[in-house]
Amino acid sequence: MIEIKVEDGEVRGLLNRLSGRMQNLSPVMRAISGIMHDAVEENFEREGRPKWKKLAKSTEEQRAKKGKWPGKILQLSQGGLAAANTQGYNNHSAWVSNNKEYAAAQQFGTRPFIIRPKNKPYLRFQIGDKWVTKKEIHHPGIPARPFMKLTPGDLEKIKQKIGSYLVDGNV
Repeated sequence: MIEIKVEDGEVRGLLNRLSGRMQNLSPVMRAISGIMHDAVEENFEREGRPKWKKLAKSTEEQRAKKGKWPGKILQLSQGGLAAANTQGYNNHSAWVSNNKEYAAAQQFGTRPFIIRPKNKPYLRFQIGDKWVTKKEIHHPGIPARPFMKLTPGDLEKIKQKIGSYLVDGNV
């Protein structure tokens, strides 16, 4: 058997620093969380990467009547979905989250569904200046508009940040 032993203090020092960095990943997790949050904000700004499906004409018309169109697809109000994105990290994880109750429906879309009143035999609502009464409303569903999405470029930034942290200790 042949054994090769390398006595190189510089290599050992690098390995020791690497081992130390592996014990405290929170600096790089903080940076990754920031990259992910920036990516989500970019998705809202560009209305998807790739572009989200356009709004239905009826939705555009409803928004126009309220003075909210033209505008951004998933940004009807200032404190809405885009403003509810938060980021966080710990020693082993990085994340971006959204606590709006309708966030999942926008992210993943929905199948067509039926809206029925809970305690009344009918729904009554106003369309323009007319009142309409219906027993149920058939909704066509919501197309998926994934705002919590990373592009290959975003993932490359994360990989570069991890490599830089492990090798040089820079974030």
